[in-house]
Amino acid sequence: MNDILLYSLIVLGVLGGILAVILYIVAQKFKVEENPLIDEVESALSGANCGGCGFAGCRAFAEACVKSAHDKNNLSGLTCTSSDMSKVAAILGLTVEAAEPKIAVVRCNGTRVNAPKKTHYEGADICAFAHTLFAGGSGCPNACLGLGDCVKKCAFDAIHIDEEKGIAVVDEDKCVGCGTCAKACPRGVIEIRPKGKNNRRIYVSCVNIEKGAIAMKNCNVSCIGCQKCLKECPFDAIEMRGTLAYINPDKCKQCRKCVDVCPRGSILAINFPPRKPKVEATESVNNESKE
Repeated sequence: MNDILLYSLIVLGVLGGILAVILYIVAQKFKVEENPLIDEVESALSGANCGGCGFAGCRAFAEACVKSAHDKNNLSGLTCTSSDMSKVAAILGLTVEAAEPKIAVVRCNGTRVNAPKKTHYEGADICAFAHTLFAGGSGCPNACLGLGDCVKKCAFDAIHIDEEKGIAVVDEDKCVGCGTCAKACPRGVIEIRPKGKNNRRIYVSCVNIEKGAIAMKNCNVSCIGCQKCLKECPFDAIEMRGTLAYINPDKCKQCRKCVDVCPRGSILAINFPPRKPKVEATESVNNESKE
């Protein structure tokens, strides 16, 4: 009995040794040598794995950068909005132009004041789900639903639902413009736009594609497609997309003329200083008072 047990242990030991040798040989033959630069590039990234670059995560993006540097000797088309790409380029022995900062913009101003609720939604707190069943509290089929799909997707805690307004609000200090919130929004309310010089931006805060009369019933600040802004803009920066005005950030010179002529207050000018009173008007008032 003891001999049988001993022989069994010897056979198992020899068999295990042979299999270990075979596995080692196979592993050595088929092992993939990974470029150590991938680890260095990954360490220079934010590690948010937000997917804003178009890749599955920071590791995949790092691999793409190293491959592009090796094959093309550049990083063309590769951008991480949440990391300093100059550091990545330096690791790979390249130079890269600084990208214009981007930011998420919620193109809906349908707050509870501007777009009073007419109906109440009861169901799963998921925008994608509610979008298929529910026009919205105000009746606008394009308005922000305020259920927070964008909040759940943001890896930087840069967007939240304002409980008083009932719509999504972006934290400018935290947003990196990765675009994950825009992808999560089933209504296309969120747009990634350039931050703008001195962090100033002008945009139409409405995505309602309904005709003017219907849009007016649902929201006090909806765009009605009157085209006054289009005619007023001296830089050809405004275009009509159906019944909706859209400001091209690449052409806009931030003159704010469109803001002044919009009868609905649909166009917002963000982070601009207050306008100075017109000198002519002040002088006219003074002259009248002297008389």
